[in-house]
Amino acid sequence: MVLIKYQLGDIFTSNAQVIVNPVNCKGVMGKGLALAFKERYPAMFAVYQKECRESILRIGRPTLYKESNPWILNFPTKDNWKSNSKLVYLQKGLAYFVANYHNAGIQSIAFPKLGTQHGKLSWEEVGPLMAQYLSQINIDVSIYITEGDQEYQYDQQ
Repeated sequence: MVLIKYQLGDIFTSNAQVIVNPVNCKGVMGKGLALAFKERYPAMFAVYQKECRESILRIGRPTLYKESNPWILNFPTKDNWKSNSKLVYLQKGLAYFVANYHNAGIQSIAFPKLGTQHGKLSWEEVGPLMAQYLSQINIDVSIYITEGDQEYQYDQQ
């Protein structure tokens, strides 16, 4: 069982091999963290748009962009940019990640609070779900939070 590390600050300062970009499935990165990823990694954005058009990136199927350092995991938290995120979408994506991270060669990863900003989910719902899934893997996991946020761990006993 991994102990999730909680970090304050900017996910872009992470030393993790992979940083997670919360996205929609329509090819739009117009606000929040996704917009910051688009501005920093324009080549990744073009690949993301193509993956959206071809339904490679979809709910429950994050995609890994390895042409940058760090790698970027585009993680769908909502289908349409106009909609809110759904907890079940996070659950499907986290389950897929847990089942596939090792084969993808991922050794460390940094997550934001998935779906809690423009996705309108509450950290009180998202945090325990992320802890439940991410505690199952055996790599370094960081979650970037803000001051005063609860730090969740999952006890599998």
